Amino acid sequence: MDPASPERSRSRHAMADVPQEPSRHSHLSTLGVCMRRMALFLSVLSLFSTGTFLAQQKESKPKDTQSAESALPPIPATDVERKNPVKPTPDGLAEAKKLYGYHCAMCHGNNGDGKGDLAEQMKLELNDWRNTTSISKYTDGALFYIITNGRGKMVGGEGDRTKEEVRWTLVNLVRSFGRKSNEPAKP
Repeated sequence: MDPASPERSRSRHAMADVPQEPSRHSHLSTLGVCMRRMALFLSVLSLFSTGTFLAQQKESKPKDTQSAESALPPIPATDVERKNPVKPTPDGLAEAKKLYGYHCAMCHGNNGDGKGDLAEQMKLELNDWRNTTSISKYTDGALFYIITNGRGKMVGGEGDRTKEEVRWTLVNLVRSFGRKSNEPAKP
């Protein structure tokens, strides 16, 4: 049969009018497109949800040190009421200053300003113990409790590393940050 013959032409047109079964390849191709669209949609939805969650978390974080402090459980009243049995002495403060340099200054700063290297890296807002208003909010017993047990992100504390007398001397040192240099230590 001649390819240009009218009979051949008619059979081609007749085949075009007959509905064709979709091929397996076109079905898989359509399914693949749908799956890719669904994956894209779910990815966008996941990113949006994550972004919204993180934004809410950021908003719910404490804005200042005071609200961060109030979010912590209270220091037990029996500890708050404790009195410091160790009188401040130059030798005691020197010993405490040495220990403070090893264990505390990295966060609280060498002079108690709350701006140690680690605190800045961790973006912590710590009390400035040089500010008499900050230090006056705490009793000696509360400071001793914090030094002993830690507080917030201050993990552990000195309770298992130092003797009680040394921890009370650290309380004296922290108190000394809030005094003017010419003001004597108060017993």
